[in-house]
Amino acid sequence: MRRALLSPVFILVLVASACGPTDPTGYDADSDSLRFAGETHLRNIRQLTFGGNNAEAYWSNDDSLLIMQSDWSEINPQGCDQQFVLRADGGAMANGELYNLVSTGKGRTTCGYFLPDGRLIYASTHAGNPECPTPKASELGRYVWSIFPDFDIYAAEPDGSHPEVLIGGPGYDAEATVSPDGKYIIFTSTRSGDLELYRFDMATEEVIQLTDELGYDGGAFFSRNSDKIVWRANRPEGEDAAQYRGLLRQDAIEPSALNLFVADIDGSNPVQVTDLPGANWAPFFHPSGEQIIFASNHHTLDGGGREFDLFMVNVDGTGLSKITNSGTFDAFPMFNSDGSKLVFSSNRRADREDSRDTNVFVADWVEEPEEVDASFGVAE
Repeated sequence: MRRALLSPVFILVLVASACGPTDPTGYDADSDSLRFAGETHLRNIRQLTFGGNNAEAYWSNDDSLLIMQSDWSEINPQGCDQQFVLRADGGAMANGELYNLVSTGKGRTTCGYFLPDGRLIYASTHAGNPECPTPKASELGRYVWSIFPDFDIYAAEPDGSHPEVLIGGPGYDAEATVSPDGKYIIFTSTRSGDLELYRFDMATEEVIQLTDELGYDGGAFFSRNSDKIVWRANRPEGEDAAQYRGLLRQDAIEPSALNLFVADIDGSNPVQVTDLPGANWAPFFHPSGEQIIFASNHHTLDGGGREFDLFMVNVDGTGLSKITNSGTFDAFPMFNSDGSKLVFSSNRRADREDSRDTNVFVADWVEEPEEVDASFGVAE
């Protein structure tokens, strides 16, 4: 049974114990109830959803809106992920609603993103079958990610109207994101028989393949100046390669061994950034282009690997540092355009109770932590 949802007002007024002093510049640590000790780069964390599974929330070009996927029954009775647009400050949209449905309400969707002109893109299975597809984990009896071949990539108006196939064809086409300069879309597809990255030219509609090594390549994003890409990948060998091929024939992959790679936007000069055990994924460039924020469970594998935290690493693989410290699940980070805010998804709660709900949060990003950040949550 789903836990009764806390109201947004109640959550915001809960106060964590021993939060620390008040910053003379105006930061009130005692009111930052969703922040955990050790999270020196995050301040004023605000919760935007309050139940179900809400993830992959990504900024609009003007940083005022977010698009996310959600199965939260309060806003989505359909049963599997649909796309919603919401204001980044948590306020009501122009129509008075907090969350506007912008996908068809049919099939399953994933990976919504904004085009520079305000239109939306997302992947959906609705044309192949209007019902929710059965997750492959249920069919196979193990934890896997589903690679539904009915996924095609759609473009729609800002209100979700007039969705049309932008990138499609036989097999899986999904995980699309847009370069900040608006010239390209990068996406993952099985059109070659493997899960590879492709780049779609918005002006010419030319598609070029960016990766060609055996293994999953996906979840790619562009750097802020649109000259680099970062993505997650695995490179299975031997028996692992045979297992990978076998699962892919069943439209599934096992995301237990992923690391981060960067390359130029045409796929040239690929470099592996991380060499960590476990799943290292959901990467996004810091606006400087010099660092990458990502989710990982490499540090919790001895305990089962269910805890994911956000980490930062330099593009050359040095300087690994831990960003979140909630002891739960923190993933899907994305900086806004100037790096002043970070959106992410988490199982955290202000009252520190356990929860399986994954909600969307926005935090102020502290580039250079101060004493008030270092002392946050540390009992005197």
